[in-house]
Amino acid sequence: MRVLFLVPYVPNLVRVRPYNFIRYLGHRGHDVTVFTVWSDEQERQDLEKLKTECYAVRAVHLPKWRSLWNCLLALPGRAPLQAAYCWHPELIAERALDGLKPDVIHIEHLRGAWYGLRLKAWLEKKQSSVPVVWDSVDSISLLFRQAASRSRRWVSRLITAFELGRTESYESWLTAQFRTVLVTSPADRDTLAALAAQAGCKPDLRVIPNGVDLDYFGADLGFSREPDTLVLSGKMSYHANVTMAMFFVREVLPLVRARRPSTKVWIVGKDPTPEVQALASDPAVTVTGSVPDVRPYLQRATLAVAPIAYGVGIQNKVLEAMACGTPVVATRQAVSALQIQPGRDALVADGPAALAEKTLELLEQPARREAVGRAGRAYVETHHDWRNIVRRLEESYHVHSNNPG
Repeated sequence: MRVLFLVPYVPNLVRVRPYNFIRYLGHRGHDVTVFTVWSDEQERQDLEKLKTECYAVRAVHLPKWRSLWNCLLALPGRAPLQAAYCWHPELIAERALDGLKPDVIHIEHLRGAWYGLRLKAWLEKKQSSVPVVWDSVDSISLLFRQAASRSRRWVSRLITAFELGRTESYESWLTAQFRTVLVTSPADRDTLAALAAQAGCKPDLRVIPNGVDLDYFGADLGFSREPDTLVLSGKMSYHANVTMAMFFVREVLPLVRARRPSTKVWIVGKDPTPEVQALASDPAVTVTGSVPDVRPYLQRATLAVAPIAYGVGIQNKVLEAMACGTPVVATRQAVSALQIQPGRDALVADGPAALAEKTLELLEQPARREAVGRAGRAYVETHHDWRNIVRRLEESYHVHSNNPG
């Protein structure tokens, strides 16, 4: 199939969903043309890697000032600012579309939806029946509903509270605009289905989970594990991760160290906020900032912790740790979209005392740690291999495509 894949940010090893969709569609013989926007030098470099993974790439520079201007222009309207943030009309200018004959158009995220709507209008003008599949990824209104009350950053609470009503209304309308809508988890599907029902429609909603690169995140990368070392990973400017890091260091780590004083934690992820950076004032806490490769940290740590208070979709940080054979201690929220067996594939608990106890259980029992690490790796091999997930993506394309491959 010829796939036009529009994603409103550059796919890379961090933005794993679009990156691996594109990679494995190409591996399976499809011609994937990627339309995207880039904002900084790192993203421009990521484009070069992306070009080796697909048929063609069209990229337009989207400076930060333009995204902010887009949001400012959107303020008086009813659409969420998220929907306007990545808009650049040059990306889908008529001259860029001339000669394109896709069998399916894939649009990613709420931030890409405006492009999807414009491309639908372009197809209608051409009297084309090419399907447009919208990958919502997550329900943003579900995320905002949680963040508005649970985020530990007042700025995040303020912004998400402002955006919540606009986003719910927009997602309710948007789900009816595309033939097929994809999400990563049943909870996101159910939220969008309820919003669509309010608008009197019943869209074709399909759950396509995230996967993990089982070769890249190997179970044995040759690193030896450091004793009493915990790793907490994720983009540290994202409000849910900021809340997670602050909660763990302030409320869980002291309980662990009371019984095991040598315990330390690595907070690994790009763009840590001032609140996260301040956590490093504790000698037991290291805040790395951006790292070229997260795997050495996952492989060297005794175990990974994912004390997520709120969130949507699938937590890639959990899948990556499990793929590395690193035992995981997580909240129920962190694994709510997974089919794991708690106590076997990962240890699951909520609240500071319970999380501390599960963490200590693994720190103090080497055989238990190894068993959980092996089971976690086996779980992701069975349920989250990108090769199998992309086959499910193909099925969603074939439902309406004129070229079923």
